[in-house]
Amino acid sequence: MIQKMEFGRTGHMSTRTLFGAAALGRVTQAEADATLDLLYQYGVNHIDTAASYGEAELRIGPWMPRHRKNFFLATKTEKRTYQEAKEELHRSLEKMRVDSVDLWQMHILVDPDEWQTAMGPGGALEAFIEARDQGLVRYLGVTGHGVTIAEMHMRSLNRFDFDSVLLPYNYAMMQNQKYAADFKALLAMCQEKKVAVQTIKTITRGPWGDREQNRACWYEPLEAQADIDAAVHFAMSQPNVYLNTVGDIHLLPQVLDAASRFQPGSEAAHEEKLANLSMTPLFV
Repeated sequence: MIQKMEFGRTGHMSTRTLFGAAALGRVTQAEADATLDLLYQYGVNHIDTAASYGEAELRIGPWMPRHRKNFFLATKTEKRTYQEAKEELHRSLEKMRVDSVDLWQMHILVDPDEWQTAMGPGGALEAFIEARDQGLVRYLGVTGHGVTIAEMHMRSLNRFDFDSVLLPYNYAMMQNQKYAADFKALLAMCQEKKVAVQTIKTITRGPWGDREQNRACWYEPLEAQADIDAAVHFAMSQPNVYLNTVGDIHLLPQVLDAASRFQPGSEAAHEEKLANLSMTPLFV
């Protein structure tokens, strides 16, 4: 089984690997249902999806009548105004066949102008607070990609007391000294505020470039089990962070297998292994 720890201040003991439901965006319901069986096999109890993840919310919907109580359920919106965000939340609830979600997140909030809209009068933040007050969501978060996102998350946390953040974390990304410094500063802030830190792009080898895109991920992933082990264990060696699983259901078993075998204390070995894999950052 995979280790659990309290998800920020929520009180929920989430597995350190959260199921990244982007992997369900372009699969059949039968494939989605087989993925549910895999999650139960490894004890994964936290689902992270988004309105923009293709048909993922629709694929989760048939699970919920029987399994809602077994999962911490999170979704996201890229809408930046009050009305648009409110309407999208209701669509998400309808698709997933639930009355509420545990966590609602402002997705990919990186652009400064979009940030001003979302956080300003008539912005999405007003819809987020209202939804929480109405019991449609329990907790609120913010997510993003790119080399500026750790800094932007700190700005968001200074503006509002969010319950979680989500951002990239892998060996290649942490070779960027500015990003590494910002990530560490954000992590310290989140530990002080008891904010959950979710990480993504764990097994990224690099951009696809000219290579054939033969996986559901928009980046080229690591595929050998030993390489996935090193990448997953590198991420899990960072205390107090969660790993959102890969966006390809066919690689998911390897990621969960690696996570189930994680043992702390071998960080240097993971870094040495990853340094020899010719990994390149997605974001520069």
